[in-house]
Amino acid sequence: MNVIFDACALIAFLRHEQGAEVVRQIFRDNQNICYAHAINLCEVFYDFRRQSGEYAAQQAIQQLLSIGLIAHNDMDNHFWQQVGRYKAELRRVSLADCFCITLAQRLDGFVVTADHHEFDAVAEKSIVPIKFIR
Repeated sequence: MNVIFDACALIAFLRHEQGAEVVRQIFRDNQNICYAHAINLCEVFYDFRRQSGEYAAQQAIQQLLSIGLIAHNDMDNHFWQQVGRYKAELRRVSLADCFCITLAQRLDGFVVTADHHEFDAVAEKSIVPIKFIR
């Protein structure tokens, strides 16, 4: 199964917040292939850099990659235009989360998130399957 993480789920995992165990189990399941778009990894990076500095930010990304997270850098015309379509349609959803949604659609996977504020609307419209970690 293709699993696409948004930044808040990855941050919750790295910071041992509520929902971290759900993320851990997803990573441990050998049937899952885990992805994040580079834009979402950038969010993780800047969150850690802002709070704890450059070294912590580098370590956070390295930890995710070392446990098998695959970074996707998709940015062909079709991809970024679909991101733009979702952003236009789903106004409350951040641009970064539209990258996550589009990647999940491209890989025929599901999104893992903790962010009900942005992803409840996506779940209601059945754009891609969503798994909330809390």
